[in-house]
Amino acid sequence: MRGLARREFCLVLLRRMADVRPDLVAEALPRLGASRREAHAAHTRWQALQHSPRAPRGLALRTAVLGPPDELEDRRFGDLDVQVRRWPVPLWPHLYWEVLTGPGGSVLNEHLVRAPGSPVPPATADALLVWEHTLDDVVGLPGARSVDPGVVTRWEVELPGGRRAAFVWGLLQRVG
Repeated sequence: MRGLARREFCLVLLRRMADVRPDLVAEALPRLGASRREAHAAHTRWQALQHSPRAPRGLALRTAVLGPPDELEDRRFGDLDVQVRRWPVPLWPHLYWEVLTGPGGSVLNEHLVRAPGSPVPPATADALLVWEHTLDDVVGLPGARSVDPGVVTRWEVELPGGRRAAFVWGLLQRVG
């Protein structure tokens, strides 16, 4: 059951990525054994859960869909105690889905991050790999500057020379 739920969750993540990289999403669907119709249905179910008054909220929803996290870590940011939970995702074995929660299980942030022990592909402002590098891999490059595009699932990093790296759910989608 958990493997199926994580597979379907990947389909949900792909829906937002399809806005930016429909070509990569089309290539990924067969790797999950999924059709466009199945991906659309998974996204529709996720949206229904997000808006249902009877569905769990915040962390409870993520746990209901993904099962218990494979990793749990307590962190302190300033005077705020938070928890970091991580789940492996079948489409990207070198990445985890990470959910940062505050008191009461409120979701503060969630995105794809590099799995512990997973090698980081060499990253320079001129050599970034789409669907390989994460936001965390790129934001620390010399001269890089984070830019919030104002959409919860997206992020951008301004690179030296005026180019921008665009991310969806923390995964690099394009550099331009």
